[in-house]
Amino acid sequence: MPKVLVSDTLSLAAVRAFEERGIAVDVKTGLSADELKSIIGQYDGLAIRSATKVTADVLAVAENLKVVGRAGIGVDNVDVPAASQRGVVVMNTPFGNAITTAEHTIAMMMAMARSIPEANASTHAGKWEKSRFMGMELFGKTLGVIGCGNIGAIVADRAQGLKMRVVAFDPYLSQERAVELGVERVDLDDLLARADIITLHTPLTDGTRGIINAAALAKTKKGVCIVNCARGGLVVETDLKEALDSGHVRAAALDVFEAEPAKANALFGMDNVVCTPHLGASTEEAQENVALQVAEQMADYLLTGAVTNALNMPSVSAEDAPRLRPYMRLAEQIGSFAGQITRTSISHVTVEYRGDAAALNVKPLTAILLQGLLAPQMESVNMVNAPLIAKERDIQVSEVRTESSADYHSVVRLTVTTERQTRTVAGTMFGGDKPRIIDINGVPVEAELGRHVLYVVNEDKPGFIGALGTVLGSGGVNIASFHLGRDAEGGRAIALVSVDAAVPEGVLDEVQALPHVVQVMALEFS
Repeated sequence: MPKVLVSDTLSLAAVRAFEERGIAVDVKTGLSADELKSIIGQYDGLAIRSATKVTADVLAVAENLKVVGRAGIGVDNVDVPAASQRGVVVMNTPFGNAITTAEHTIAMMMAMARSIPEANASTHAGKWEKSRFMGMELFGKTLGVIGCGNIGAIVADRAQGLKMRVVAFDPYLSQERAVELGVERVDLDDLLARADIITLHTPLTDGTRGIINAAALAKTKKGVCIVNCARGGLVVETDLKEALDSGHVRAAALDVFEAEPAKANALFGMDNVVCTPHLGASTEEAQENVALQVAEQMADYLLTGAVTNALNMPSVSAEDAPRLRPYMRLAEQIGSFAGQITRTSISHVTVEYRGDAAALNVKPLTAILLQGLLAPQMESVNMVNAPLIAKERDIQVSEVRTESSADYHSVVRLTVTTERQTRTVAGTMFGGDKPRIIDINGVPVEAELGRHVLYVVNEDKPGFIGALGTVLGSGGVNIASFHLGRDAEGGRAIALVSVDAAVPEGVLDEVQALPHVVQVMALEFS
């Protein structure tokens, strides 16, 4: 009989769900790291929230552990790479608290608009400062939603119920989905200029970190309000404080902070700032939902091998795994390549499997390809939820199988259609297990991708390769491999340069400034 340890406080319904499936459960909360290490070897599964730290040291002594289930979204407290090395599946529950977080956003917005926390404290203190707390109606105001995925869409719906106008910025929001939600799809600068209230619902990535900073706030209208119930770090807190002090920003409502737990912060104590201690998912309903979900997911895996919402394991049967493993790596690289060079809303994705690849179980390949495609702009994307996210965002996904392949025994080709253009990336397998990129937008180029890759599109002119090598050498960038391709003599050319470390921004600027360079990007692969 499988045995699970519940080491953080979960709903009793989750414990009953395990027991009803025939899984033994021990509930031991508040364990120290040493206490956890001393007993974890007895268990097949570990169910946690945010308190338990599943470190490499813990995993090293978890001899029987097969799955870690996180009741919630974030897995910062789990060493996922170490778990992968140990063969431990890590699961989360990414959709269980969406309504609760959206409702908290609306509550924070109302509390901020009517100064409710400050008025409450004043009235409890025996004051009657009716004239001090002049509020702001939400009716007729424009709400700017940055990130219109699951939670952002619910916030937009609730705001429309308050008769607010909603504009949304999200690179993955299609026009069709925007119409369905009843929101106006805009670019970020337009949102900043028009919104009376701005609310953030995007993951924290390199592209979104500090998205609300001094430069962004300078583009907003005077009297704008800021709400962040998503991730600390999306807002540069010192820049927000300056804007609040100057009066340019009327008020702010924050549930998350750059450093948590936030025992001290520059924004604390300001009359026009409403703060809560990361309560977005803290309702009884949400906690029960995620607890039940994680119990069902873990039980399914331990009893049947079924995988749901796994962050580090593809949904593949034991029979298919050996054949699919190298192709999964290829699919992930192709998707990641396309995702990193795509900057606008995706409307359609076509994955073509030719030759030997057409005979495979392609569903997991398409799923992991979508994971790679969506991951550069989204948090907690895995091969299980990537197809659902694509469907939610009205991205049409098509699969095509063709038994023959002209030049290679096996080809996987991805075509991504956005509102501006269509691009393709294709790859194959060399030696049975070595993924290679073989075509980018119709330009043939055979390349094995390293961790850090410089992608350069240029006009095919003499002297370019030498100039590029000189710039990289002068910038201390060591070249591991150099792959070239062109569509025609004197036409469009592509260089894929694998380097030993990330290319500094200054060096990228120098490459971009070279004659005949059309585009340069630094790509990173796992």
